[in-house]
Amino acid sequence: MRRLFNTLYITTQEAYLARERETIAIHIGNEKKRFPLHNLDGIICFGNIRLSPFLIGACGEKGITISYLSENGKFLGRFSGKVSGNVLLRRRQYHHADSPQISAQIAGNMITGKIFNANSVLKRFLRDHPERDEGGKIGETISRLKSSLNCLRKTPELEAVRGIEGDGAAAYFALFNTLILKQSEYFTFSGRTRRPPMDRINALLSFVYTLLYHDMISACESVGLDPAVGFLHRDRPGRNGLSLDLMEEFRPFFADRLVFSLVNRQQINPEDFKEHASGAVYMKENPRKTVVEAYQKRKKEIITHPFLKEKMPLGLLFYYQALLLCRFIRGDIDEYPPFLWR
Repeated sequence: MRRLFNTLYITTQEAYLARERETIAIHIGNEKKRFPLHNLDGIICFGNIRLSPFLIGACGEKGITISYLSENGKFLGRFSGKVSGNVLLRRRQYHHADSPQISAQIAGNMITGKIFNANSVLKRFLRDHPERDEGGKIGETISRLKSSLNCLRKTPELEAVRGIEGDGAAAYFALFNTLILKQSEYFTFSGRTRRPPMDRINALLSFVYTLLYHDMISACESVGLDPAVGFLHRDRPGRNGLSLDLMEEFRPFFADRLVFSLVNRQQINPEDFKEHASGAVYMKENPRKTVVEAYQKRKKEIITHPFLKEKMPLGLLFYYQALLLCRFIRGDIDEYPPFLWR
């Protein structure tokens, strides 16, 4: 079993990180905290965070990825050490990405996982809160997503897969306001807005998706895949397409459910956000720490992998899905098995 490594999130502005022997020393004003290097696989820095060159060098040697984000969570760039992995695996990955048929097959399976998991989120919510299904909208959407899954089994074209994904996402997002049980007058959702987020729910979604994106890049690199070369998300400078591909299965059941939980349990409140003159909405510093803690806690929950039939921390699912994709690319299994949450 692979060890579940940790990600260190630095959100306090003006923090300075340095290497002290085999630890990271975090200097914040007159305070200093230390963390061992040996059990880290990533550092995420939000905003004005400084790192010593000796720490950056140590991270490169030990395979610890450093990601830089704006204070509001926009991904800026990352530093990693030597490229790991098998060159033959990457050559086969590039070959598959160049094939429209194979790309459509892999992308179709990934979107099957996304729509299936979105449907599972709605089914579980309907079971727990049947009184919220006014006019039968949740039931109708569940049926619609089930039809989308049937269509995915029949389509051989990548553009058709994208179309089905878009229709399914629109139907699923249309129910977001129904899934918000508390503070609904302050947390409303009228559609996905990204750069910048235009309401509190979108601000939360963007922030959690950014954390998930970082973890998916690490998962791809840890098994030797090139995170930039995807099948659903095609090549674009500065974009890690494969990481975005693998994220799709985890958006509904992991990221979206975390957002609902934070709002419905009132761990995040309306005053935790600031609105710019442009209408953009961002979280303040302390609430970001609350979200990060909840994200890390969720990753430690134990779940049984539906394909491997093994119990593992939820955070290891990212690694094992990347590993299963490797097995398909190598020809060890007939198709890529998406993660299906029931």
